[in-house]
Amino acid sequence: MAERETQYDYDLFVIGAGSGGVRAARMASTNGAKVAIAEERHLGGTCVNIGCVPKKLFTYAAHVEEEIEDAAGYGWTVGERSFDWPTLRDNKTKEIERLNGIYGKLLSNAGVTLYESRAVLRDAHTVDVGGEAVTAERILIAVGGHPNRPSEPGAEYGVVSDDMFYLDTLPRRAVVVGGGYIAVEFAGILNGLGVETVQLYRGELFMRGFDDEVRGHLAGEIRKKGIDLRFKTEVEKTEKQADGSLLLHLSDGSTLETDLVLYAIGRSPKVEGLGLEAAGVKTKPNGAIVVDADYRTNVPSIYAIGDVTDRIQLTPVALGEGMVFAYNTYNGESRKMDYRDVPSAVFSAPPIGTVGLTEAEAVAQYGEIDVYRAEFRPMKHTLSGNEERALMKLLVDVASNRVVGLHMVGPDAGEIAQGFAVAFRAGATKADFDATVGIHPTSAEEFVTMREAARRVTREQASAAAE
Repeated sequence: MAERETQYDYDLFVIGAGSGGVRAARMASTNGAKVAIAEERHLGGTCVNIGCVPKKLFTYAAHVEEEIEDAAGYGWTVGERSFDWPTLRDNKTKEIERLNGIYGKLLSNAGVTLYESRAVLRDAHTVDVGGEAVTAERILIAVGGHPNRPSEPGAEYGVVSDDMFYLDTLPRRAVVVGGGYIAVEFAGILNGLGVETVQLYRGELFMRGFDDEVRGHLAGEIRKKGIDLRFKTEVEKTEKQADGSLLLHLSDGSTLETDLVLYAIGRSPKVEGLGLEAAGVKTKPNGAIVVDADYRTNVPSIYAIGDVTDRIQLTPVALGEGMVFAYNTYNGESRKMDYRDVPSAVFSAPPIGTVGLTEAEAVAQYGEIDVYRAEFRPMKHTLSGNEERALMKLLVDVASNRVVGLHMVGPDAGEIAQGFAVAFRAGATKADFDATVGIHPTSAEEFVTMREAARRVTREQASAAAE
């Protein structure tokens, strides 16, 4: 397709070469736009460099020792073993660098001009890139987010998730502060790699936003793994001691000595110094860029996608938004991103897989639901001696018989939830699940063999229980 004539340097200038930005740039260029993209740090953004990809690699490493221990029940005798942190860290880095190169080739092959420099908005059509003024008919902001840092005394001695992938040495003791998926995943990684791990969360129960039964089950399983999980506990002050260790003063009046503190207390849109004020772009109180259904800001020529808009902070969502933006803008289509029933996984130990509504959400929305559940020891552990138990749960709207929530805690939960997400998109009913032949013996077959509801819950019962 021929490039469009324009009075600007580019038809589209993308700020941020993460998953969403790269996808939008490539698709826009493929559809005939003259496109440039700027990235000041790493091609691939948070997910590829300091997020889901390296974290999943670390998760694999963290499971190895448990796998070795489980092997004894199957007749395997494993000799002397040890773990070398620099090997894992550096092998991870090599893989990330390989992926960086792939992203660069994808952009180059699509004809996208890459500026390896910081880009700052100057006005509705101009960005400053490394001191050079570059104009574009449209500007797309896809800069993602960054981890929050606390403000209590001594917090500067702690690290955030970005730092965890490049530690010089693995600590002997660590404290993870936070109750979201990043905190839970890193607590599992550290514990699995042999670090004495404590996780602190200020609330009654961690993993807010997930199904309450899933949250409670995961807490029990995490404690079985040896993580010291403490709720209703905060760090009030941190002191660095003469030997380099850290002394934490906690909200319950106790102290805790450790070698590393990881603050995983949430993420915020990465908008500082981006020039939003100069361009007149409106933001929410937390810094998130305000966009409409077509990702357009209040400035008609400026758009935003991904974590910087603080909708659903998932890489596949940013990818989808980038596709919708590019095809609608440069191919005349009218696509809409559907945020209903977006599946997700938490690579905790054991992992979570989920799609659809939580029990509380389902009751509130439909008024009356049937809850199907199964809790069991996975078949693998019948010989291994491992005490880990899996939880599987289906939520069914009584009126329509449609399955409106699916949740799992256990091995391969993310892989299993991904498959069932397709059924959700197709509007599958409980009768459809019942008519599906299971694959035996698997954990996944439990979702199509649960015949009797564990309970029926109404909105009135839920309201009464909450009082």
